[in-house]
Amino acid sequence: MTDTGLPLKAEHTFEAHWRMFFFEGVVLVVLGIIALILPPLASIAVAILFGWVLFAGGVVGLITTLAGRHAPGFWWSILSSLVAIVAGVLLFGWPAGGALSLTVILTGFLAADGILTIMLSLEYRRALHGRWMWLMVNGVIDLFLAALIFIGLPASAAWAIGIIVGVDMLFGGSSLIAMSLAARNASG
Repeated sequence: MTDTGLPLKAEHTFEAHWRMFFFEGVVLVVLGIIALILPPLASIAVAILFGWVLFAGGVVGLITTLAGRHAPGFWWSILSSLVAIVAGVLLFGWPAGGALSLTVILTGFLAADGILTIMLSLEYRRALHGRWMWLMVNGVIDLFLAALIFIGLPASAAWAIGIIVGVDMLFGGSSLIAMSLAARNASG
């Protein structure tokens, strides 16, 4: 496909499925508002969920490693699985204690996501004729939040995860709503 065909295909896809993007945006805005209203609860929920994910991954890794015990790296794989299980138990067993670590990890994620969202917006620049700026704003906000949380550590760990997740969902959802409405207007 030529370089000029890609923006047209992206624009057509966005216009054809604007309702789906609009719905996703509304769901993200609602979840973001809930997280902003209850940031400590959202922080604990994220820590617990992440703990269960690590625990489940560790258990599955342990089972598959034991099933393939003759494969190379057996002991490393066992240790890796046990580390994931222990980290998971610590996170869902004592989620407030894991808030600082998760805040640092989430801050790193926001910084990386901000950069990648900005790069994505620049890719959409040719296809979405002005609507790409919403993605750019979302990326800049992610970078701003990452810097704000990092500067406030360790005190920011008590509220940061809930606020970060809430603001990111709120602005991400808002940008999807704005882009989908613009695509609806362009198609109609």
